[in-house]
Amino acid sequence: MLGLAFVFLVVAIVAGVFGFFGLAAAVAGIAKFLFVAFIILFVVFLVLGRRTRV
Repeated sequence: MLGLAFVFLVVAIVAGVFGFFGLAAAVAGIAKFLFVAFIILFVVFLVLGRRTRV
């Protein structure tokens, strides 16, 4: 998921350089959403993985 966020970020930068500002904004929004989702899932699995079962 983090890899996809970086891919969308690169696509947004390239689209911005070539003047496709609407497309760049949309792709940057997707990259931001994927990055936040990755961070949330990472923290959740980090907390759940440290639980000891009896």
